Amino acid sequence: MKRFLQLSLTALVSIGLLAGCGQEDKKVLVMGTSADYPPFESIDEATGEIVGFDVDLARHITEQLGYEFEVKDMEFNGLIPALEGGRVDFVLAGMTPRPDRLERADFSDIYHEANNLIVSRADSEINTVENLTGKTLGVQLGSIQEEEAESVLAPELEGLQVEKRNRIPELIQELLAGRIDAAIIEDTVAKGYLEKNEELASFLLPQTEEAGSAIAFPKGSELLNPFNEELNKMKENGKLEELIIKWFDE
Repeated sequence: MKRFLQLSLTALVSIGLLAGCGQEDKKVLVMGTSADYPPFESIDEATGEIVGFDVDLARHITEQLGYEFEVKDMEFNGLIPALEGGRVDFVLAGMTPRPDRLERADFSDIYHEANNLIVSRADSEINTVENLTGKTLGVQLGSIQEEEAESVLAPELEGLQVEKRNRIPELIQELLAGRIDAAIIEDTVAKGYLEKNEELASFLLPQTEEAGSAIAFPKGSELLNPFNEELNKMKENGKLEELIIKWFDE
């Protein structure tokens, strides 16, 4: 009888320990982003929290997969190195899976199509690509807009100088201060700045290749397929459209 009681107590303790481990071992995934890209991601001035379309997208997918998640803010050009170094589990930052990035990371299906705008001061009379000849064009460091400026526009437009900054607000400040003549900014991001600043104007930059945003993962990540499955569910059940309406007001 005594031995039976000892065995019973041992079993109960073991069950309790296992239950406790199950609660404590719930995996936390770290999302890397650059919180300067509203409405995709930005810092809420009232709360100090990082909010946006990408954050809500990550929250929904990780919840559906049974994970908790946290967001880590860093410079955009440091996101892929952070994946490679294991400092983040995935990246959501309005990132386009261009060829050089595909060599270093795996990408999900496209979750948002994008267009680029040339943003300038309203009094600059820059309203065509040709008007950029001899001008200074600002881009975000490490972005697809940087590649567009250096690989496509600069070879075609004589005297075009490309200036790089880490964050979009820096480009806007440089533009308003007259230190650059124009900047390439994604349309959904530029919209907010154009609405707040009457001294800014824009026009659509013709696309030279298909552009869109996807989720980046370390090479060989086991998260890729589950994330894709949840992303496709969101496209089918209307959840993705719901987030687009919330953040892009489309």
